[in-house]
Amino acid sequence: MGKTITLNHITKIEGHAKLELGIDKGKVKTCKLSAVEGSRYFEGLVRGRKYYEAHEMTSRICGVCSCAHVIAAISAIENALGYNPTEQTKTLRVLMTLGERIRSHATHLYFLALPDYVGYESALAMAPKYKPQLKNALNLMKVGNAVIKTLAARDLHPVSATIGGWLKLPTQQQVDEMRVQLESIRKDAREACKLFSSLKYPDFESKGEWFSLVDEKEYAVLDGKFSSKDNSFEKSEYRKFISEYHELYSSANFVVRENHRYTVGALSRLNNSHKQLSVNAKKMLKESGLKLPSYNPYHNVIAQAIDMMHSLDHAIEICKNLKIVPEEVQKIQPRSGTGVGAVEVPRGTLWHEYTLDDLGTITNANIITPTAQNLLNMQEDIREFVPSVLKKKKEDIIMDIEKLIRSYDPCFSCSAHFLEVKWV
Repeated sequence: MGKTITLNHITKIEGHAKLELGIDKGKVKTCKLSAVEGSRYFEGLVRGRKYYEAHEMTSRICGVCSCAHVIAAISAIENALGYNPTEQTKTLRVLMTLGERIRSHATHLYFLALPDYVGYESALAMAPKYKPQLKNALNLMKVGNAVIKTLAARDLHPVSATIGGWLKLPTQQQVDEMRVQLESIRKDAREACKLFSSLKYPDFESKGEWFSLVDEKEYAVLDGKFSSKDNSFEKSEYRKFISEYHELYSSANFVVRENHRYTVGALSRLNNSHKQLSVNAKKMLKESGLKLPSYNPYHNVIAQAIDMMHSLDHAIEICKNLKIVPEEVQKIQPRSGTGVGAVEVPRGTLWHEYTLDDLGTITNANIITPTAQNLLNMQEDIREFVPSVLKKKKEDIIMDIEKLIRSYDPCFSCSAHFLEVKWV
């Protein structure tokens, strides 16, 4: 007789998710990983609104990665309008994205992932023994927040970034102060790399394809082609390669590339672009012993630490070289068109697409989050991983499964907002 494992409340993730497993004779017969957030229909909410409203509305999809949605939405709208931002505008958008990545990685690594590996159910429980490590995390999060607040005018849901530029530019003094703050946490970032490289990770390889933006000029943030080891395509062509479908048991879409599962995230970035890492990040990668390409999703934890080190170095370099020049927000004439924006955010590649009419009214929208892209791969990884741990106690099996899910750093609250679905 088979047995079932049901996780109604997967802990230490963003949002809410559920897992149903049916096991018979050592094989997984049923595996359903689902987002159980209420659908919020952001794609429908922005229809009929003006082009300059999309980024402020979609930033509310998530409090953790609100900057990501702002930048992706702005990029897509400007693409539809045929507008190319100034280098200063673009550089500041990259800097805000990096600040959010530092904050997000530090939060996930120390408060969501680390307790699994040191034998505690929560960061609060491990605080007495791991106070120095949690202090490192708070330092990183504080500075990441400071970068965002300086540029965005608030910690969450930016209000300064807009179509055609910035409503308020930072002063040169603020940029210089950011550089000092960022340099102050280099030690914390190095300690994070050392800590998460020292942990023991389960031995498992995913069969999903590893995708990220790849830019010939740099470790990609806003530009580049969506690429893996064997495939590459332009952002504007994403609908030719990526498709979404819906399962009745989940409020989030599943995303496939030509009917095959794939994955995005920090490990994908390292697999595809590790040669473009900063000097410090390359050093941390070498010291970690992580061999690339790695197809072990648990290694995404190490990858986030190294990715955070690079993001810090990149942000410092921007602040060193940036000389603020007064700029007005550019007035852009509305026109009809469709634009696509793709940004490398903490959890992987985020897609926004908008279609506008002649008056600049949004007539269609499509948003694909990293977790939606990872959902099928997470589910199939669980299906393939579970048989190897069935001899363990049930509570240990559950822990291994939750560690696998958390290694992706999923944000299920980001995923349950779709409007048009294909029922299967």
